[in-house]
Order: sequence, then C-alpha cells, then structure tokens
Amino acid sequence: MFTKYGNVNKTRIILFFVFLGIFAATFQMGSMSSVSEEEANAFMAEFEELVSDIDAFGIFTHNLTIALPMFIPGFGVAWGLFSAWSTGFAFASIVVTAPQLADIPPLSILFLSPFGLMELVAYSFGISRSFILIRAIVKKVDLTPLLKPTLIEIGIMVGLLLVGGYLEFYMIEIARKEGMIDVSGL
Repeated sequence: MFTKYGNVNKTRIILFFVFLGIFAATFQMGSMSSVSEEEANAFMAEFEELVSDIDAFGIFTHNLTIALPMFIPGFGVAWGLFSAWSTGFAFASIVVTAPQLADIPPLSILFLSPFGLMELVAYSFGISRSFILIRAIVKKVDLTPLLKPTLIEIGIMVGLLLVGGYLEFYMIEIARKEGMIDVSGL
C-alpha cells in the first residue's frame, strides 16, 4: 500500500507524535514535583533576574539554545526530556510563589497557549529527529539521506521559535499593561 518513501513519512509522523506525548508527560511529571518555599523563592529570584530585561528576540534565543541540542543524535532525547521536566518543575515553583495559579492545569500552558504549542511542536521535532538519527547510527545506515530532512526540520523549528518568542513577548506585554503581571519585583 505504501511506497518505501510513504512508510518513512508514516514512521516520521508517528515518532513525532510519540515524542510530543512523552515530552508533555515529562512536563506534567515535573509540574507535579514537590517544591519547598525556599527552593521556589531561589528559583523565582533567578528567573526574575533572567527575564528582567528580556525582549522578544531574547525569548527566541533562549528557546533556540534549548532546542538546538535536541537534534544531537541520542543526547537530544535526554536533553529534551530533561528540558520538559525542568520546565514543569519551574511551573511547580511558580505555583508555590503564586498560589492563584494552582488551579491552572500545567498542560494547558503547552496545549492552549499559541507560543506553548509552537514550542512543543519545535521541541518534538528535535527530540524525535534525535531518536531517528541515533537509530540510524546504531543500524549503521548512511546518514546522507537524513541530512536534508534534518535541516528542513531545524528551519521549521527556528521559524516556530521565532514567531513563538515574539508572540510570547507580545502577550506578556499585554498582561503587564492590563495589570495581570506585577513587574514591581522585576
């Protein structure tokens, strides 16, 4: 029914969604972490210093430095899942310092915010491509045919993160103007 090329595309799509699910599950586990008030305050101090002067391009470059290593064969899977867990842990820390956020399901940030969805898709491209590359290396498959799709996916990831960074910054600015975010501590 499928040509060899069709089977490759079908496998690629399946792996993308498998790793999207694994990333989301790992994020959820991180968000369920028990965080002490001391750990949360230390995290928030670090976080506030990091984002005090950040702009849209800064959000983009930060996300890009997280996403690019996800394309490294093998390592990218571990790095991506660590990033998912630590982002979930960051959400858990924020909830400790802002208890009103406890009613927000953590996965809604990934799946319902436009920039969260863009980042999730970008990271899932990287993690699943890392798996494909390490599997090809282990099987001693010629990597040349994998170069073009890998570069295309990196380009898609860069585009998603660029648009997502600007959209996230725009939404933060709107929230600041509406008084939904307190910037007095920043």
